[in-house]
Amino acid sequence: MMIVMKEGATEEQVAHVVERIEEVGCSAHLSKGELLTVIGAIGDRDRVAALGLEGYEGVDHLVPILKPYKLASAQFKKGERTVVDVDGCKVGGEHFGLIAGPCTVESREQTLEVARVVSEHGAGMLRGGAYKPRTSPYSFQGLGVEGLRLLQEAKDETGLPIVTELMDVRDVADVAEVADVIQIGARNMQNYTLLTEVGRSGKAVLLKRGLSSTLEDLLMASEYVLKEGNPNVMLCERGIRTFETAYRFTLDLLAIPALRELTHLPIVVDPSHAPGRRDWVPAMSMAAAAAGADGIIVEVHDDPEHAICDGPQALATADFPEYAEQLRRVAEVSGKLVGV
Repeated sequence: MMIVMKEGATEEQVAHVVERIEEVGCSAHLSKGELLTVIGAIGDRDRVAALGLEGYEGVDHLVPILKPYKLASAQFKKGERTVVDVDGCKVGGEHFGLIAGPCTVESREQTLEVARVVSEHGAGMLRGGAYKPRTSPYSFQGLGVEGLRLLQEAKDETGLPIVTELMDVRDVADVAEVADVIQIGARNMQNYTLLTEVGRSGKAVLLKRGLSSTLEDLLMASEYVLKEGNPNVMLCERGIRTFETAYRFTLDLLAIPALRELTHLPIVVDPSHAPGRRDWVPAMSMAAAAAGADGIIVEVHDDPEHAICDGPQALATADFPEYAEQLRRVAEVSGKLVGV
C-alpha cells in the first residue's frame, strides 16, 4: 500500500502514520519529493487497510501497489525517477553516468594508468574487480584485499568513486570500506542473503541482471536491498542467455524502455560482456544511450592483449577518449546531462 501525504503535511503527521503502520507489524518506507511525501507500507495489506489511514491528518489518499515488487515499482515514486548521487556522479533521471575501468585489478601500474585515463576523459566512477567470479576454479580469482588497496590508491589519486564486486557475505566489511558502489554480479543476483547484507551496508548498489532472469526477477532482487532502507540501487542489463551463438550473450536493449515503465530505479547498461569483443562495444554503448539508459559501465585496459581476464572485450585506453566523447554526444541528444 502507498500512502500519499498532502502537500505541506508536517513531520509529526508523517511520523504518526509511520508509527501506526509499524504497530501492526508492517514496515514503512519514506520517499520525500519536492512537494509530496509518499509512505510505502510493506506487509499484510489487510492490516494496513484496517487502520483507516484515509482519515488521518495530513493523508491525501491511498494507492494499492499491485506489483510484487513494492519499493522498486514505478507507482511508489508517482512518476519521479530515482537519482543515485555517488560523490557528485549522478545516475538516473536527467543524469547520465559513465563508469569505466579494468575488469580485474591486476597490478598497481595497470590500475593507476587506467584510472588516470578514464578520469581525464569523462568517467564519473572507476570500476575494477578485486574479487572475480570465474567459471573455472583454476582461473584467476582476483587479488582480494590487495586489489581493494590498489583501488583505494586509485581513488585517492584521481578522486573517482569506486565500483567493485562483492561475492561473499564474509567480505562485506572489507569491500564496504573501499567501495562507493557495491556491484552484485549476474551470478549472485538471486543470492538473497548477500543482497540483504548489502542493503544494510548503506552503500549504493549496482545490481546486474542474471543470465537467465526476467525483468521481474531483477526487480524482486532489488527489493531485497530496498527493504533494508537503502534507496540507492541501480539496475544493470549485461546480456542474457538465448539460443543465439554468434556472440556471448544477447544484450537486451528492450529492457531499457520496459524497465523505465516498470520502475523508478536508474538503468545502467554493460556493453562489454554480451559481445565479448571490443569492436562491437561502441555500437552497443551508443544504442543503449539512444534507448534511454541512465549510464554505461564499460571495461577499459591499458594493454588488453595481455589482460589476465576478458581482454578481448576491453577497450584500450588509447581508444577511450574518442569513445567517451561519442557516448557523451549520443547521451546529450537523448536528453541526458553528462557529468552534471
